[in-house]
Amino acid sequence: MGCEEPAAVDRGRYPDAVTPWEDEEWRETALAWAEREAAAHGLRAAGRRTVRLRPWSVLVRIPVGERGAVWFKAAPPGGAFEAGLAEALADWIPGRVLRPVAVLPERGWSLTPDGGPLFRDALDRGVAGVPDWEEMLRQYARMQRALIPFAGRMDALGVPDGRVAALPETFDRLVDENAALEGADRRELRRLRPRLARWCAELADTGIPDSLDHSDLHDGQSFVPEPGRFLFFDWGDAVISHPFCSFLVAARAARARYGTGVLPRLRDAYLEPWTGTGPTDAELRRALTLAWRLGAIGRACSWGRLFPGACGGAGPPGEEEGARWLRELLTEPPV
Repeated sequence: MGCEEPAAVDRGRYPDAVTPWEDEEWRETALAWAEREAAAHGLRAAGRRTVRLRPWSVLVRIPVGERGAVWFKAAPPGGAFEAGLAEALADWIPGRVLRPVAVLPERGWSLTPDGGPLFRDALDRGVAGVPDWEEMLRQYARMQRALIPFAGRMDALGVPDGRVAALPETFDRLVDENAALEGADRRELRRLRPRLARWCAELADTGIPDSLDHSDLHDGQSFVPEPGRFLFFDWGDAVISHPFCSFLVAARAARARYGTGVLPRLRDAYLEPWTGTGPTDAELRRALTLAWRLGAIGRACSWGRLFPGACGGAGPPGEEEGARWLRELLTEPPV
């Protein structure tokens, strides 16, 4: 098999990030596991691997001849739950997520098949547009509703707890511990705390149960294996929280592509599967506005799930990004 780093290594905006890939023994063990599991499913590795290294994941594309490719992913300790969650989701909601070829939950390793074209690629090619965003959000919301009964089982898998009741204490910890926050920002966030607690109480009173929040849902996190059908993947930032918090990142991604005017359409599409669950339409829209704001807490938390020492000596990993998301709490949502 060999253990030299392949020529095709993508480090993106993080050329100095430290990941397990730099450890030759780890690299050899990981690739041997991936190729052994692929072979057990009739998939023989053949061709040059390509590697994508980020402070939060090691991702290796392994060609398997005419069958395309499989993808090996290693998550950091804080996101190791992703492998087991991905396997469980494929059993709980088959056909809505990418089913892994194999997982090794104790190490946070997974091996997945190629899921087909990315939604982002379809958008870039001009073969998808705003109606497809609407349909993606409808399908995602239906998936969240189907997952409500499994919240307790997600706890057992180690999915982080971002339930609305816990958000004020999580907020306190983040504000107190984030060294990248300027003094003025920290003071302003602390003044926000009573309002934040009221937002959480109001959102909980809406009566929509907690479910799975992807926490980084955008056009690069779903495949389009066939027109009109979406497969969701990449659960490393996920939390158990109010489902509406997922709208934040998706809406921001669509707004960057189409402008703020697209947001009411996307909001209504996302809320459509939640109608008839008890709240009025006005209450659902108000809940989405609250969740837009509170979703920033989950995003701030996710930046703590990096490989140990990933950012070298530049301070605790992810703190700058975490601080940026905390400051988003001070901004009025555009919906």
